[in-house]
Amino acid sequence: MKNKLKGVAIGAGYFSRFQYEAWTRISEVEITALCNSNMERAKGIMNSFGVKKHYTDYKEMIINEKPDFVDIITPPETHFEMCKFAADNGVHIICQKPLAPTIEESQKIVDYVSSKGVRFVVHENFRFQPWHREIKKIINNDELGDLFNLNFRSRMGDGWGDDAYLARQPYFRDYKKLLIYETGVHFIDTFRYHAGEVKSVYAILKRLNPVIKGEDSGLMILNFNNESTAIWDANRFNENNFKKSRYTFGEYLIDGSKGSLRLYSDGKITIQKLGQKEEEHSYTHNDIGFAGDCCYIFQRDFIDKLISGDTFETSGHDYLKTLKIQEAIYESAQKNVPIHIAPIPT
Repeated sequence: MKNKLKGVAIGAGYFSRFQYEAWTRISEVEITALCNSNMERAKGIMNSFGVKKHYTDYKEMIINEKPDFVDIITPPETHFEMCKFAADNGVHIICQKPLAPTIEESQKIVDYVSSKGVRFVVHENFRFQPWHREIKKIINNDELGDLFNLNFRSRMGDGWGDDAYLARQPYFRDYKKLLIYETGVHFIDTFRYHAGEVKSVYAILKRLNPVIKGEDSGLMILNFNNESTAIWDANRFNENNFKKSRYTFGEYLIDGSKGSLRLYSDGKITIQKLGQKEEEHSYTHNDIGFAGDCCYIFQRDFIDKLISGDTFETSGHDYLKTLKIQEAIYESAQKNVPIHIAPIPT
């Protein structure tokens, strides 16, 4: 490739540093400019990751820079206008999750960018964590046989006390929907990646810390078309006993007709075939960046598919399936009944 792909980014918040750092390791890309209203934050990003230009108006940045793509790393309520402007100017889009405050607005974004013919992907990186990529290979190789149950337990421990979330992501305190909207959606998408499409859901959601507005504890049950079942047992209040609670985000057990797979909090994967002892499965994972370097793995995949023209795994149309399940989870918890998922028309 003679000329690098030109990218620009909007946002300089806590999580954005993982994404800016990952771009520095993708040789086909140059991030030429960023947009952020906070100059101090912008300078920190620019000095750390070699971004040369700063704008306070994203529209001016897109018009002046004429990028191949924009990486939108801002709160969900800003996404529609930003995506619309980028699409109107023929710029391909990576959009941070949550995609939008409601599924209706998420659908509006996907429909609009599709009508303009630009490439669009949601920055959903959990399925790109190296252990989940490896688990998918193991499932595809039929090492577990028919899937029975997928059980993931998460204890993030960042949401207890009067100062919950203030140090890293204070806006979490005001989310009326928190655990599923911000974190559970990752696991919905990852369960879909491993087990396929969901036909019904049931959920129990609670708030443990009274200083926040949304739910911070939940039991989420997904039933799949292939008759497997997934359970996410999670809260952001209690703590993980692993030294880095945000590495794998918990422990995972998958049972199948040929045996079981376990993911441990340190990234170790084991397979226990029926009638045999548990054995460690060798693969590569590195404690770089965020959660096994999943931002880099996602962004590397984005560039590869932008160049090849292949379909993005978390394209807008595909991600709407995950968001529809998210909405059903909240409906189930509110009504205390299972909710069936109607297929999204293609």
